[in-house]
Amino acid sequence: MTADLIITNAKILTMDPANPRAEALALGAGRIIAVGTAGDVLARRGAATKVVDAKGRMLLPGFFESHLHIGLGGAELDDLQLTHVEGMEGLREAFLGFAAASPDRALLMAQGAHYGFLREGEPARLQLDQIIADRPIAMTSHDHHTVWANTRALELAGILNGLETPPGHEVVMGEDGLATGELLEFEAFGPVVALGGLQRMNLGIATGGEPEGEVSQAERDADKACFERGLQHCARHGITSMVTMDGNRYTLECLAELRDEGRLLARVKVPFHFKPHMGHADLDRAEEMSRSFNDEWLSSGFVKMFMDGVMDSGTAYMLQPYPTFGHTSVPLFPPAVFNPLASEIDRRGLQIAVHAIGDGAVRTVIDGYETARVQNGKRDARHRIEHIELIDPEDAPRLAALGITASLQPSHPPGAMDFGLEPTLTNIGAARWKDAYRHRSLADLGVHIAYASDWPVTDVSVMRSLQAVLTRKAYSADCADERLSLEQSLFAYTAGGAWAAHADHICGRLMPGLAADLVLLNADLEAVEADQIGSVDVALTICGGRVTYAAPGEAI
Repeated sequence: MTADLIITNAKILTMDPANPRAEALALGAGRIIAVGTAGDVLARRGAATKVVDAKGRMLLPGFFESHLHIGLGGAELDDLQLTHVEGMEGLREAFLGFAAASPDRALLMAQGAHYGFLREGEPARLQLDQIIADRPIAMTSHDHHTVWANTRALELAGILNGLETPPGHEVVMGEDGLATGELLEFEAFGPVVALGGLQRMNLGIATGGEPEGEVSQAERDADKACFERGLQHCARHGITSMVTMDGNRYTLECLAELRDEGRLLARVKVPFHFKPHMGHADLDRAEEMSRSFNDEWLSSGFVKMFMDGVMDSGTAYMLQPYPTFGHTSVPLFPPAVFNPLASEIDRRGLQIAVHAIGDGAVRTVIDGYETARVQNGKRDARHRIEHIELIDPEDAPRLAALGITASLQPSHPPGAMDFGLEPTLTNIGAARWKDAYRHRSLADLGVHIAYASDWPVTDVSVMRSLQAVLTRKAYSADCADERLSLEQSLFAYTAGGAWAAHADHICGRLMPGLAADLVLLNADLEAVEADQIGSVDVALTICGGRVTYAAPGEAI
């Protein structure tokens, strides 16, 4: 077969153990048709073949982002970003500048707020009122599990006087009988988010439901634009496949329209989000989604759940009480509920992915997966646990024994990238630091690792995440070195992610017959110092043989 495109003079890491390195690659009809030496691959050249000289730069399989929120990430690109803002005065200046530049926005929403911005003992809404009182403003914590809103936002959202929410979600109330402005978890802050027009986009993570009533074409187009902005942003970072961790049928319908219009820039896997108020019969919807959307570009086939919250707000479920909060929190799905649920999902042949951050939540999920195996027998399920920020030493070997995938985020360990050390480390307690954010030690036990960013919780940049992996420091002398090697990390961001998503027959490696999904970097990562990898840019992203991103000056 004659090639459409040949890339030569490249440093190629294929992730194929039978042919781990090469110098040239040929693409044709959206597939890889040859990988090897320049001489062998150039034999595929025809009169119309384009040839790109990589000039010694690194060529990899397209990055597989194993855990993000593509629509919400795209929507939040236009919000105020607070990642590097410090102190109340900095917050004030940022909000006032954003307000002046955004006179027509229905909600002034900020992203990336840290938990130490506001003063303790004074309602959050009143502190934010001191910045802006006549327009609704709100800010989302960096982990996206808490929102703080001013009084005007609470009034317009209809929750100033409180809101009945499911367990684990809370509109925090003050002694005056009014909401303080602190909103914990998605169903508590959903009404505020809706003020900005994201009510449909938020359903996939907040309730798992579908939009009520008819969605106009204008509304659908606005939502599709959020997805498309997210896809474009990811393409700039070399991402060609992704698992979005919130969703419903509406999400799939929007993405399917983008696919049919030629605007879907990556392969996307979308879950059915199972919430605590649902019953086993709701899994019929998950099966229907899986049947209706099942091609190489758009698929479902898995059920996502939250078992707990996060460390910083004390909503992660722990085996022992927090040294700071004095409680353990609670699992959103107690074992008596989760064990039969996991067995039923597994019986239906669906994959399971559960957000579990505290060691109590992690154990609960492992126990449920073990129950499913006992009930249904062993199968190639590849059930996943998302995050695993704390794990009891006795539970770590069980992950490998049960074939559980650890979906981990290199950007999440405090101090590794954008998250500060506090309050997380204090909330965990020094005695447990050695059991936190274990990556290398889990890999050494044989646990399958898939890497991701959890964007927009953190920057989607794979390069910055790789730098975080390679430069991360242990929290104390009692902690092991949890850094994976560059090669291990790249595997987790490519073939590891594809395997975890049951997509390894499509992508994740550079080998003949697989999809022409690849990323050309503007450097050779093996020649770059670890603390400089974050500054390496993507030169070219190709998905299905189609260029989805080309840096300025990259002619093809």
